[in-house]
Parts: sequence; C-alpha cells; structure tokens
Amino acid sequence: MIICDFHNHTAFSADCDASAESMIEKAIELGLSYLCITDHMDPDMNFPDMDFTFDIPEYQKKHKEWKEKYKNQIQILTGIELGLQPHIAEDLKQVLASGHFDFVIGSAHLCDGIDPYFPEYWVGKTEHEGTYRYFEYILECIHAFNDFDVFGHVDYIVRYGPTKADNYSYKKYQDILDEILKTLIDKNIGLELNTAGLKYGLGFAHPHMDILKKYKELGGEIITIGSDGHKPEHLAYDFNKVPSILKEAGFEYYTMFEDRKPSFIKL
Repeated sequence: MIICDFHNHTAFSADCDASAESMIEKAIELGLSYLCITDHMDPDMNFPDMDFTFDIPEYQKKHKEWKEKYKNQIQILTGIELGLQPHIAEDLKQVLASGHFDFVIGSAHLCDGIDPYFPEYWVGKTEHEGTYRYFEYILECIHAFNDFDVFGHVDYIVRYGPTKADNYSYKKYQDILDEILKTLIDKNIGLELNTAGLKYGLGFAHPHMDILKKYKELGGEIITIGSDGHKPEHLAYDFNKVPSILKEAGFEYYTMFEDRKPSFIKL
C-alpha cells in the first residue's frame, strides 16, 4: 500500500473546515505511516471573503504539538502549498524563510489574477485559449520562483473548464506542457500525482497519464502522491489505484520528503 499522503489540508487553509486532529486520526485509521500536512499559502489570492494565508509561527507551533501527540501512531511532516504568481516571488521567499518545512508544493491556483474556478476567467476565451494560457502562466511562475519540491496538480484547470476533460488531451498542449516538464526537471523539481482528479470525476488523476509518461521519458524521477484532501474522508482517495497508474507511466518508485530531502519508496 501507499504509506504516505503528501497533499492535504486542515482548517489553516481557508477552504477547509477540518481539524488537524480529524485528518490525522483518519490517516491513522487508514494505516498510513506518514502524513504531510500542506496548508494553503496564497498571498494576493483575490478570492472573495477568504484569506488564503495563515500565521506561520502558529502553524509551526501546532505541528510540533501534533507530532508529539501522535508520535507513537504516525509521523507528521510539516508541508505547505504555495500559490504561485510571478509578482509575489519575494513574498514566497519570506514565507519559506519564516519557518521550517519538510516539503513544499508549488501550485498555480490563479492565472492572470483570476481562479479558473470562476466563470469570468473563461469570458472572451475559447476553452483551448484559456487552458493554453494557464499552462503558459505556470511556466512564467516557475521562472519567477522555483524554491519548491514538486509542482502540484499541473492540469488543475481541467477541473473547471467549460467541458471539463471531454475535450482535453496532452497532445493539444504538448508544446507548452513539454516545456513545463523540461523546466521542472532542469530545476530538479518533481511532479505530484494528485488523486483529486479521480474524486472530481475527470477519469484520471492529475496530471493526465500522457503527461506522467512524458515526464518519465524526459528523465523525471521525483513524484509524490497526494489526495488534496480537505475532509477526512478524502484522505488517501483512490490510493489503491496509484501503483498501477505509476507503473503504467514507467515508475518503479514514488517519493516522499523530509527536511526538503527526497527519498524513494519502491512500489
């Protein structure tokens, strides 16, 4: 079985009401050996009535408490999910300098200041144009700031496109996706396999199998596994499918991090 979930959220994230204790106790019930909590830090998110930032010292303090409380049952690791935007690169550097993290996800939740979750993002764009622009923006984000360990849910935008995954394929965006993958590999940044795509009914985990295969073909080796769970029942979502997905893509190992250092676990 997969022994760790490396993308999940607690009430430190603005879009999550679950207590850390409820998430941790569910992870123990599921038999996980490690839980890396990765709450949202999205400065300048521009999301109505929601603040996607939190107090780093308080976060660090609570992590120490959770680690001690559950030390005989599960290992809790301190992660964070940074919302990338080119103009906040200095802010993100300050976030990482303000605490100790075992693992850092970099994700693009906005594109040109708008979350594709909102219909207004798609106004004046075809679905192809909006999706392609999002991938271009990912590349801009990586060039502006790259102090993170894996890129999260690369094709996140497919969750919210007008036709979801119905008209989506790697081949339609191959040029820009290949450039993203090559850039990540050059900077020694990995990918995550995010099973929320299955939860959202897309028919695949993020990223699409063809992207996983291309990442491996290009020499990518670092791949973490996360559920993106915001509720206890979403932890380790469909993790039973993960070994076959990764093996089909050509992987023999998956990755976990501690103190920002990767280790590899055989499937």
